Amino acid sequence: MMAIKLFLTDVDGVLTDGSMYYTESGDEIKRFHTHDGMAFELLRNAGIKTGIVTSENTQIVARRAAKIKADYLFQGKRDGGKLAVAQQICAEMGISLSEVAYIGDDINCLDLLKAVGVAACPANAVSIIKNLPSIILLEKKGGDGAVREFVELILKKQ
Repeated sequence: MMAIKLFLTDVDGVLTDGSMYYTESGDEIKRFHTHDGMAFELLRNAGIKTGIVTSENTQIVARRAAKIKADYLFQGKRDGGKLAVAQQICAEMGISLSEVAYIGDDINCLDLLKAVGVAACPANAVSIIKNLPSIILLEKKGGDGAVREFVELILKKQ
């Protein structure tokens, strides 16, 4: 395995359990796991850049990205946008996609999961993702520390 220099993650179904919670007034609420937040600190301490790439566009995710000190945040990325963002970051960093680790759970993550050096998915990802030949199928579900599990695997191999 080539050394990982960039770690990217999806949000809904990975950093969260995939549920969409709404209050009576229409506010959306997402639940994040503290172990996943610590995973970003572990990556930072190892000198690995971090990023969040999501199809959604919310202030909740912007606040979470700031709290965990993600190096990159790209929201509203659909229809191949996730792969394009990863390529853009790689160009900026002067690295290749083979030096990127990504965790995703659904079909909008497919292109990026196929393109990176190390790909993983939570235990509750959709079948098409779980069945990718090179995917690391994690034991934890999205929102329950799956990102932390993946990060620990990466750091063990670095």
